[in-house]
Amino acid sequence: MGLRTTISERQRRLGAELKQLREQAGLSAGEAAARIGMGRAQLSQIETAKTTILTERLRELCRIYGCTDKTYVDALVALSEATGKGWWNAYKRPMEPGALSLAELEANAVALRMHQSLFIPGLFQTSAYTQAIFNSPKLGFENIEEALKFRMERQRLLTQENPPTVHAVIHEAALHMRFGGPDVVREQLLRLVELARLPHITIQIYPFSSQAHAALSGNFVHIIPSAPQLSTVVLEQPSGARYLSEQAHLQQYSEMFDRLIENALAPIDVSLAPEAHSVKDSLALIQHLLYTL
Repeated sequence: MGLRTTISERQRRLGAELKQLREQAGLSAGEAAARIGMGRAQLSQIETAKTTILTERLRELCRIYGCTDKTYVDALVALSEATGKGWWNAYKRPMEPGALSLAELEANAVALRMHQSLFIPGLFQTSAYTQAIFNSPKLGFENIEEALKFRMERQRLLTQENPPTVHAVIHEAALHMRFGGPDVVREQLLRLVELARLPHITIQIYPFSSQAHAALSGNFVHIIPSAPQLSTVVLEQPSGARYLSEQAHLQQYSEMFDRLIENALAPIDVSLAPEAHSVKDSLALIQHLLYTL
């Protein structure tokens, strides 16, 4: 089997985890490879995600590295045995690899924690709102029709059987951005309220009047699979998505999101009686903005 020319984030992460386990065990690539009857070059190719590893050898590597966490080892095996095939494969040609990796990570998540400061999160966007963004001339989006279909397809995650829990903190600035006319904005705001009715979705608005944590946090999504050690933080940048997987980074963004939650308005809750919204909360702010449209 030839070496991979395109490497997904899932494949890269498996190799990175195996390399980290080896280094923590104090073994060189040559020493570890010899322990399982493998050449040093082959193990290096596995660690750089250029080739696959058999399940039996993966488990043996974990054993000699002293990794006894069965849940974690099973999760590594799942990463190795996954085919990477899903609905996103139909978009290999028009979409860049980073978008496909994001869809695959989301598909295997048990929880998503996201922060957005200028846009409504992609998983929550209406078709008209998304199209208005993509049609913005200075943003330079290409393959608009396919990109729109791809984003709408991603949203099926929210209504599938056993969906992940989703907690979003959206800065008030994003609610004021006028992508499309008043009707588009109104539909989008109502969409947030509609989604908040789902038991697994929590949406909070971060108001202008709160502390500056949101300005310092930037846009990110923390994708958490069944084995939390294999979580990923995805940073949105003009040059493309950046994936963070080091435990220090994961802890940093987990704490950052906790601060955002603490300083944001109470979550949208349509089950409360009208008089309960006398205090400032996310729903009251959205209702105010709807009134001004």
